Amino acid sequence: MNDLQISAAPVSPVDGAINSWFDPIATWFGSIIFFPISIGEISFPFVVLWLIFAAAVFTVYFGFIQARGAKLSLEIIRGKFSSKSDPGEVSHFQALASALSGTVGLGNIAGVGVAIALGGPGATFWMIVAGLLGMCTKFVECTLGVKYREIDENGVVHGGPFKYLPVAFRRFSKPVATVLTGLFAIAILIFGVVGGGMFQANQTFAQVRTATGGDDGFLAGPFASLVFGIIFAALVALVILGGIRSIAKVTDKLVPGMAIFYVISCLLVLGLNFSNIPNAIGEIFAGAFNPQGVAGGIVGVMIIGFQRSAFSNEAGIGSAAIAHSAVKTRRPISEGFVALLEPFIDTVIVCTMTALTIIVANQASYREDLGAGEIGGVALTSDAFSTVASWYPILLAIAVALFAFSTLITWAYYGEQAWSYLFGNAKASVTVFRTLVCLFVVVGCVATFSKVVEFADAALFMCAFINILGLYLLMPVVKKEMKKYLADRKAGTLNDPDTTDAVPVDQHA
Repeated sequence: MNDLQISAAPVSPVDGAINSWFDPIATWFGSIIFFPISIGEISFPFVVLWLIFAAAVFTVYFGFIQARGAKLSLEIIRGKFSSKSDPGEVSHFQALASALSGTVGLGNIAGVGVAIALGGPGATFWMIVAGLLGMCTKFVECTLGVKYREIDENGVVHGGPFKYLPVAFRRFSKPVATVLTGLFAIAILIFGVVGGGMFQANQTFAQVRTATGGDDGFLAGPFASLVFGIIFAALVALVILGGIRSIAKVTDKLVPGMAIFYVISCLLVLGLNFSNIPNAIGEIFAGAFNPQGVAGGIVGVMIIGFQRSAFSNEAGIGSAAIAHSAVKTRRPISEGFVALLEPFIDTVIVCTMTALTIIVANQASYREDLGAGEIGGVALTSDAFSTVASWYPILLAIAVALFAFSTLITWAYYGEQAWSYLFGNAKASVTVFRTLVCLFVVVGCVATFSKVVEFADAALFMCAFINILGLYLLMPVVKKEMKKYLADRKAGTLNDPDTTDAVPVDQHA
């Protein structure tokens, strides 16, 4: 999720002109999507309340399935109930890795730093709570993404919200269902090209440029960004041309590798500052219920934590259901169990490790900025990593760049599915979209149209209003699937091919 806009190159006249022209549009649209509401002294976007409230409702409705189903989730990922004949394109693990690649990244590093700077250590506690609740939202949307998917004659999966939203909105008039699903697809398409393509390319170039010497490095030349953009676009093309299968082959190695590296890095900082860990945990709990110097007190720090979690794991947006829908399975609910691990990994593990690292390192930048939120979030994390070695932040920059790459290729797939919904999935049509993504990758390395990126961010969160409405309408379907799956597991019949998910949408009641 985008939290920080770093320009990889000086603002050009064209960049400035486009930003100036787009500014009123982005401002107007953003004011609608991120409409603020106030509780006491604290003001926050209504969409955050919409996401957290839905997560709480689903958690209660499904009987805290994220806790009850944790063991089952791990069994499914290991392939315990899978068969080679299951329809789909990727394994449960590959689907999870692909979806995680779209969320784990800069938001887990920069965003957490900003949340702590604004809300203090206590924001971490509420971030974890929101992440645990969001697990159930992913459970619902990803189950539906598989249940209502379609598999074409070439074995290519078309699923996600583009398939279950028309079913959910069937009780409305057909024009309303068409418009709502169409708006969702347009928003995903915009973010896939701009937020997932152009912005992530910009972040990658910025991080690699920093890691190679910045203004004194070999990427500081006038044409360096263009050359880098062309090479980077070629690498992206090599991956996305193969569709979700090719993307999954990259992400199932890249995401675990980067996540393990990042967690080990955090553990090194924690190990070097071991004596500070009890204090840090104490600060997190004390700050959650008795915050000092935070606007709005306990409500203020709670909202900051909730907002960070919602913006990090994207539970409720519907995007992850697109990747999960390609899984090989005959039982849609099985992928719901896999998907609920996503917010746990993204928020409860990675974001919490970032927070603990910053607090335990207790660097000057953290102490001076606590409660002010003026420092860049990456700077707080980078300063914490410097306690391992002076050169260690360079590895962090490289990790961020690789996370950005994985996010880019996953969002290219999300955008492609939206494009196929809107314009058809003919080979020529899909090729046009993939070419468009690669062009925007080059543009993103040369310049960042910040106002266009802001518009894309707002478009993405518009999806939450549409998607969650659909989830409310279809959650009885998910509950029925869940009860049958759990009963079959108890009876030992989960491997029986008694259901199939590769059926046309119109055949579902």
